[in-house]
Amino acid sequence: MDPVVLAVATALVSAMATDAWQQARSSTVALWQRAHPEHVPAIEDELTDVRDEVLEARRTHDVAAEERLTGGWQLKFQRLVRDDPALARELQRLLEQELAPLLPPPDSPPHSGAVQQTANASGRAGVIQAGGSITINEAARAQDRRRNGWWRGTGSAS
Repeated sequence: MDPVVLAVATALVSAMATDAWQQARSSTVALWQRAHPEHVPAIEDELTDVRDEVLEARRTHDVAAEERLTGGWQLKFQRLVRDDPALARELQRLLEQELAPLLPPPDSPPHSGAVQQTANASGRAGVIQAGGSITINEAARAQDRRRNGWWRGTGSAS
């Protein structure tokens, strides 16, 4: 099977599990609109159905199910190229310009969504927030506070 076909199908199925799903869907539908406009409604429905299945496969860690779904799209893209070899360039463009930029780099950790942290402090309160691991040495913090005049409001260590 053509390596571009394999890569496009893998990228599409991977994008289905991201926040960029709608953009990946639109790009894929646009390809079908140019190649086989009569198949667009069926492709739109299938994209939605397969996305639900991909999300379920990710939720349950079912790698085999996700591979089967990717295989289904590999066959669809392969048929497009078989019927019109000029579409191989379109698939390459879809991969490089539309789908690949939507995906996280291969070495990045899994992302489960956006994180928003909000904190308010007043008076002598302190706030510590971290997006990952953090180590706090309270003895060192207390020593710094004393040195900087934060201890009991006296401006000197006691």
